[in-house]
Amino acid sequence: MDKNLLVKITSRAWSLDILDRMGVGVAGRQAPLLAATGASRTAFAQSMGHLIDLGLVERNPGHGHPLRPEFRLTATGVGAAAMAGRILAACPEQAEVALLRRSWTVPVLTACQQPSRFSEIKRVLSPITDRALSASLKELQDRDWLCRAVDSDSHPPRSLYVAANAGLRIARAPGLRLAS
Repeated sequence: MDKNLLVKITSRAWSLDILDRMGVGVAGRQAPLLAATGASRTAFAQSMGHLIDLGLVERNPGHGHPLRPEFRLTATGVGAAAMAGRILAACPEQAEVALLRRSWTVPVLTACQQPSRFSEIKRVLSPITDRALSASLKELQDRDWLCRAVDSDSHPPRSLYVAANAGLRIARAPGLRLAS
């Protein structure tokens, strides 16, 4: 899986949850998936439509009613579901899973497996804005999933960010390294 697909998957709040539940065998109909994920109908529909657009999920032909379709994982979706399961399993507490539903949490953590500067993270995650990156870094620091250190050897001094604690486990879960 490449970084662009990871960024796209995590851009919808419930995508990781849906992929994980389908990967472990929850029926691919709307009602069981809604119950398993806890998503609202609107958020679920948006995330499911997004996963279909990405080619990770498809309608199961010949099954389900037009108003109550059945879905299944594609070949690429099976790998993405396994990755989603590893990411969610790396989260220490169920209460913390809400942070994983934010768009940039997983990509930022993955980019911070090694100490990285703000500009390096921004370069690796090219579509991210300065504001979104700053907000993500602050939120991850507040949860102790990311450590910030000041590199005083450089002039001017610069901040270095590195995933730590649960953030490091989550960063390694997708099985790819974004920093280059």
